[in-house]
Order: sequence, then C-alpha cells, then structure tokens
Amino acid sequence: MHQAWISGTGASVPERVMTNFDLAKLVDTSDEWIVQRTGISERRVLSDDECTSDLATEAGRLALEASGVAPGDIGGVIVGTVTPDTVCPSAAVYVQDRLETRNAFAFDLNAACTGFVYGMSIAASMVQSGACQHILLIGAEGLSRFVNWSDRTTCILFGDGAGAVVVSRAEDGCTSEIIDSQLYSDGAAADLIQIPAGGARRPASVETVEACDHALTLNGREVFKFATKAMVDLVQTALDRNNLKYADLDLVVPHQVNYRIIETALKKLDIPDEKIYLNLDRYGNTSAASVPLALHEASQEKRLERGDLALFVAFGAGMTWGYNLVRW
Repeated sequence: MHQAWISGTGASVPERVMTNFDLAKLVDTSDEWIVQRTGISERRVLSDDECTSDLATEAGRLALEASGVAPGDIGGVIVGTVTPDTVCPSAAVYVQDRLETRNAFAFDLNAACTGFVYGMSIAASMVQSGACQHILLIGAEGLSRFVNWSDRTTCILFGDGAGAVVVSRAEDGCTSEIIDSQLYSDGAAADLIQIPAGGARRPASVETVEACDHALTLNGREVFKFATKAMVDLVQTALDRNNLKYADLDLVVPHQVNYRIIETALKKLDIPDEKIYLNLDRYGNTSAASVPLALHEASQEKRLERGDLALFVAFGAGMTWGYNLVRW
C-alpha cells in the first residue's frame, strides 16, 4: 500500500457578493436576524454567465499549480456536487476537458454537503492501492440556481463556490498522510433535505416549476438535531479509532453549515474555538465546496502548517456524514 497525501489546494468563488442587507430587500428578514441565527453575513452568487464547472475548473487549476503536478499526470478528476451544469454529462468531464487532464477518468459524486469528504476517502483509497498516482478532487456548487428566493428559511443559508485538492502518492520522506476516513448514510432521513423535483420520479413540468419544487427544501429543526449529533459523533469516533486525544488535534475544519450548530457541538467537545476554522460568515453554506474552500483558506492563512493533525467533518442531505483525518 502506498501513502496518500494532499499535495496542493485551490479555491474559487464568484465575484458577486450578496449581503444580508441585499436579502432583506427580497424577503422579510434582516442582517441582525440572519447573523444571530446562522452566523452568516454574506455569500457569493454566480453571475448570469457562470456555472458550477467554471468555479470547479478554476479551483482545480489553482490546486494543480500549488501541487506542481502536470495535468497529464492526473489519473482522475472527481467533482463532489449536487448542482452540476447538466444532469448529463457530469461537471467533472467539463473540468477534465478545460484543464487538459487527458489521461484522467472523470465523474461526479453526489453526497450533498459530505461530497468532498466522501471524495477524499475514494481518492485516497485509489492512490493507496496504486490505481492512480494523482487525483484531482473538487467540491463545487452553484446553489443559488436551486434556491427559492422567496423562502427566507433557505435562501439566507446557501452560497456558491469551489474548493479543490490534489491527492498524491507520497514520495520517500514525506511526513504528510491521509490517515483515516469513515463514511456514513441513512436513507430513512432522505426527505429532511431535498430538491423534490427534476429527477426521474418527478421530471420537470409546468406544475413542478410553478410550485418551486426544483428548489432546495429542508426541515430546519430536524437537520439541526441531526447535524449537531453527527459532528460530535464524528470527532469522537475519529479520536477513538486512532487512539488520539482532543489536544492532539491542531485544527478541525467542519462543514460550514450554521454557526449555531457548530457552537452547540463545540459545547459538548473539549476543543477550543481557536482550533476550529470558520469562514461561513463570508460564504454561507456552500455544500460540497464548504470543507475544501475552508481548508484552502486555512492553509493560506497559516492556520494549518505541514505536520499538523487536521480533521475534516461534514454532514448533509441523504442523510450523509463522514470525516477525514489528515496529517498535513
């Protein structure tokens, strides 16, 4: 078995900023109300001529540059997303073409907000097995295209963005490593977060469009309970499986879902605030892009140095949840 590590990161967000004050012009809400309940002040939104693959391509390009890996040496492109440009083909094939990773397979992975964490486990396993030497893994979302802008319970939460990493086979002497991953799902709770129409069960029709059934819906109360428990369980499981203590963790990068959820979970965990990386105040919930976007910024801000022990945790529609433990 080979050792896998993260050799480079990248991120991309739209230029357009939508603040809470902008939202207050669309729905009955206010900056104070949104900040108190979510911790979000603003989010990025796609322009009319942008789409998910545009963000994914730019984030992937930056990750390739940071890693020093040539496009031709990439063995696979995996894009975690629930908002691809088209139902078919995948967003990943557009990225593969634009980045000229000619020798790479390409596919999308739909695990909602846990998409990047799921993808990390898959990419690391393929590198460790020897199937690939380098894999480009991207989490990218254009959620603004799937939001009902008259529903204040959802439109205040989501934003657009992309984050990317290159997962590589470690050379001799490399001290960084993707140590452990655990993935979970519970389809019995699938209706807690969903886009009701647009698939084979309820294809697009005049009725589904008029009912806004192609927009995200969620059960806020139940999602809050699920996500809080999931975050606590994921951290504790990662520590127990790897014989670690809270003090051994240098940084936890959680899915940027809602500050209240993260705050509630932290009260049950012996992790100080300074060991948690948050950027949801500027981007909101970007689903599969959330963890890699935060990871890239944490690295750029020197919150994460080589040799540090980092834990990525995520939870989302499906319901899905999981973690990656990484020696950075």
